[in-house]
Amino acid sequence: MMSQYPCPQCQTNLIWNPNNAHRPFCSERCQQIDLGAWASGDYAIAGDELENDFSSALLESADQQD
Repeated sequence: MMSQYPCPQCQTNLIWNPNNAHRPFCSERCQQIDLGAWASGDYAIAGDELENDFSSALLESADQQD
């Protein structure tokens, strides 16, 4: 049985095909739109701002010790 799934970008229904070079997207266009969204920061992984600040401070102090 062939698996069907929606393109993550445009929601076009697709059949899973190992020969699709743009998998899981339906086309190069959808693949590029998604890549552009990642590059511009549209997608973000939630995190604790305090933790990020703490990690940054550790990196800065390590740089200053060199």
